[in-house]
Amino acid sequence: MVIMRPLAVLRHDLPASLVVFLVAVPLSLGIALASGAPVAAGLVAAVVGGIVAGALGGSALQVSGPAAGLTVVMAETIQTFGWAVTCAITVAAGALQILLGLSRIARAALAISPAIVHGMLAGIGVTIVLGQLHVVLGGKAQSSALENIAELPAQIVSHHDSATIIGLLTIAILLIWPKLPEAIRKVPGPLAAIAVATVVSVAFGMTLPRVELPGDLLNIHFVPQLPDGWGGFALAVVTIALIASVESLLSAVAVDRMHTGPRANLDRELVGQGTANMISGALGGLPVTGVIVRSSTNVTAGAKSRASAVLHGVWVLLFVVLLAGLIQSIPLAALAGLLVHVGAKLVNPGHMKTVLAHGDLPVYLLTLGGVVVFDLLTGVLAGIALAVVLMLRRTVWSGIHVEREGDDWRVVVEGVLTFLSVPRLSKVLGSIPGGVTVRLELVVDYLDHAAFESLHTWQQAHERAGGTVEVDEVGHPWFGEGKAGRPTRSRLHASRAVPRWLAPWSEWQAAEGVDIPAQQTRRGATEFHRRAAPLLRDTLSGLADGQRPRTLFITCGDSRIVPNLITTSGPGDLFTIRNIGNLVPPGQADASMNASIEYAVGVLGVEEIVVCGHSSCGAMAALADGPPAGPLSVWLRHAEPSAHRLGSATLDGAVPDRDGDRLALHNVLQQLEHLREYPSVAAAESAGKLQLTGMYFHVGDAQVYLFDAAERTFRPAGVPVAAPGA
Repeated sequence: MVIMRPLAVLRHDLPASLVVFLVAVPLSLGIALASGAPVAAGLVAAVVGGIVAGALGGSALQVSGPAAGLTVVMAETIQTFGWAVTCAITVAAGALQILLGLSRIARAALAISPAIVHGMLAGIGVTIVLGQLHVVLGGKAQSSALENIAELPAQIVSHHDSATIIGLLTIAILLIWPKLPEAIRKVPGPLAAIAVATVVSVAFGMTLPRVELPGDLLNIHFVPQLPDGWGGFALAVVTIALIASVESLLSAVAVDRMHTGPRANLDRELVGQGTANMISGALGGLPVTGVIVRSSTNVTAGAKSRASAVLHGVWVLLFVVLLAGLIQSIPLAALAGLLVHVGAKLVNPGHMKTVLAHGDLPVYLLTLGGVVVFDLLTGVLAGIALAVVLMLRRTVWSGIHVEREGDDWRVVVEGVLTFLSVPRLSKVLGSIPGGVTVRLELVVDYLDHAAFESLHTWQQAHERAGGTVEVDEVGHPWFGEGKAGRPTRSRLHASRAVPRWLAPWSEWQAAEGVDIPAQQTRRGATEFHRRAAPLLRDTLSGLADGQRPRTLFITCGDSRIVPNLITTSGPGDLFTIRNIGNLVPPGQADASMNASIEYAVGVLGVEEIVVCGHSSCGAMAALADGPPAGPLSVWLRHAEPSAHRLGSATLDGAVPDRDGDRLALHNVLQQLEHLREYPSVAAAESAGKLQLTGMYFHVGDAQVYLFDAAERTFRPAGVPVAAPGA
């Protein structure tokens, strides 16, 4: 059902439909010519595609009609079966498309690589150009792309007649049209080119083949005829149904990327395309597909709903009925020139650069070659097959390399380690001499049974020969669990493994037997040197001449609080001050703290100051219980205003329940008040150059809370906060 809002249709869809109509008429004629079908068949397909597929399809802005991608297949089918049986094949292909749409498998088209789509379009373009160049040069297109290539040199050097002049004139107009003033370019280039070529051919009295239409276009009757044999018929039905479906779905996906309106319902789109093909074939029309050229024109022209596609079909029908004589004046060479231009534009160098950057150029080239040498379906299937092979290779790829470190050896294995990598792994491990110390670093996402057995067997053999093997697993301990008799069968079991760069020493160094503090520090520094330093070198190089942090982060010295971890920040982001209880002494009572704040605000020009407290804070517990005599007692006197605040101020919906935790929350807000006593802080905040943020970290829940000043409460990070500050 088509719901048309009259005002939107008049303002957007009506003008867009006229533009698409002007593009569709010459293209439909040209595609019929290239397919070897009656020229009227292209117009029937344009009308049915616009009205039926436009009304019933699942893509609001896609425009359907006869497709350039089917020209080669249709030419072969017509030559083999004749036109009447070909129409029956189109009807049957439409019925098969409806069944495919009802089975809800259309969304599988979303999984097709863009390299295949671009390669398919380029292959179609090359095929069209190779065939129609012969027509432009005054000859006749051959039955295959290879034959067109073989015959092209002779065609180029042969005698050229007026058809060549008209064909080249059409191409020239299409090439210069985008460079003309905008006022002129309001007329679609294809329409202008065909119109000029037609006028020139008539004005100079050129005798050359022109479009032929039936005497009475309104005398519509059912054309299809059943074949004598069913084997080749069935294969043709499946081939055309699949090609038409793939082209329509990929075009719908491409159109979705061009606009921000409703996304296409691909299953419904297949049903709509199938219905249109059944009607088009029954009325003697070519197969219908979603066409990217017309669809992109529709979007560019400002269409907002499916009314544009439907109206374009109506305009084609009226044009054919009322102006049939004008159509019959169009030279076939002009249509061939138009198709050469359309085909050449389908070979987009920008697409080649994109797929090359993503490493998918082989998929693109194989698809293109398959379409040109064989047919569209074969090319697409070949591209899919190669894409799957490359995907499997990338998925199971493992980087394996070995290097010497003095008298010792270091082997690093990265990626996915499966049976496919075992031959290469065995070769690398076999190159290590016996009796040496080997550090085996496993940075793997998955380790299957074959790879585990290969590693385990080599380790045992190397150690029996007097060598030493130190296994260092970064991430999930696949190898360690396998040796312990607890092999993990899938990645799902390892999904909660904490990577080493997030885990404390006590976890990842425990497996190595490192328990002496000095060794832990040295081992941690070595880990940084091997793993993090190469990744951070460029970042730290940019910070070598000075720091430019945007945030002053004041927090407790508690070992459980890791500022960069809970804020996902890195080098150069935070200027951090840590002390017992994340205190800011009031009245600038502490010289060290005063200097740090003045330096951060006055010299570094930070834009934010965060005070971060946390749960189970020892300083807050000591303050509540009465600190022991000594330096700690003297320091915690700076927190006494927080204790007074706890008794006099309230927090709505405070998260913690324990007294010490509630005190930690009030302490954060009190320290923000102390910050405002610093002249540089007060001046920067009043000028709008600095904001103060209260933060609280609940250790047990691994949850960060931010203070919402408007609601007077701490909210979990991710919930919008009205304004930082107390």
